[in-house]
Amino acid sequence: MITSGKIAKKTAAFLRKYIKNIPKIAILSGTGLSESMQAMDISYSCRYEDIPNFPVSTVESHISKLLVGKFEEHEVIVLQGRFHLYEGYSPLEVTFPIRVMQELGVKFLILTNAAGGLNTSFSSGDIMVITDHINLTGYNPLVGSNDDSLGVRFPDMSAVYDKNLIESALNAAKEDGLPLKKGVYAGLLGPSLETPAEVRFLKTIGADAVGFSTVQEVISGVHAGMRILGLSAITNVHNPDNPSPSSIDEIIETARNITPKIGVIIRKVIRDINE
Repeated sequence: MITSGKIAKKTAAFLRKYIKNIPKIAILSGTGLSESMQAMDISYSCRYEDIPNFPVSTVESHISKLLVGKFEEHEVIVLQGRFHLYEGYSPLEVTFPIRVMQELGVKFLILTNAAGGLNTSFSSGDIMVITDHINLTGYNPLVGSNDDSLGVRFPDMSAVYDKNLIESALNAAKEDGLPLKKGVYAGLLGPSLETPAEVRFLKTIGADAVGFSTVQEVISGVHAGMRILGLSAITNVHNPDNPSPSSIDEIIETARNITPKIGVIIRKVIRDINE
């Protein structure tokens, strides 16, 4: 089990041997969204399984590769695929890549995920910029003794998602005529999808979308002092009064269809980042 920042330091040291220019921006992509950075000029590529101490995703739609290169005149690290609690990984293992990015000096973290829509104004194929989240996983990666070298014991969570990055995403979408929703993301443990009663509950507590990732990584990112942007691909919209089955294959396919739009938004957000 991955238990401390010392191991993240060792993994970061391994990557430094191969990365000429250490990026300040990292992008972590979710289900069906790993190909959103095709316009990137890649200088280094590595499979997760070849990175010391890195977990390996068991989700088929996650490519499980780390890329480094130039995108919109910025050096970036792209993590194609993530790890989930429902795979059996601990919160520390799920967030280990964030700690490695922290050790490398990453200051901006952009996350994407596939999510089910709860807001009735949403449609399948929409993109939602995350304004806040609700952690319903029952887990937190900061439980246990705090490593003061990584962050403070009680990180403030009142402004998790960076307002300037959100505004940049909204402007980027408007510039290209892409509708971009705003909303609250609820993170569940998974992997079973939501019951109609659970959907009603989530809507009642103010969630606009729901998924099985992101919140653990974001908590670690906040602990690390990173500026964070989250984008959700709305793959389906839940109607608890008229529920319809959702298959993972349909969810992945919809996410892949949204990928080019998310790529456009990310490209312009990165373009506007002033380090």
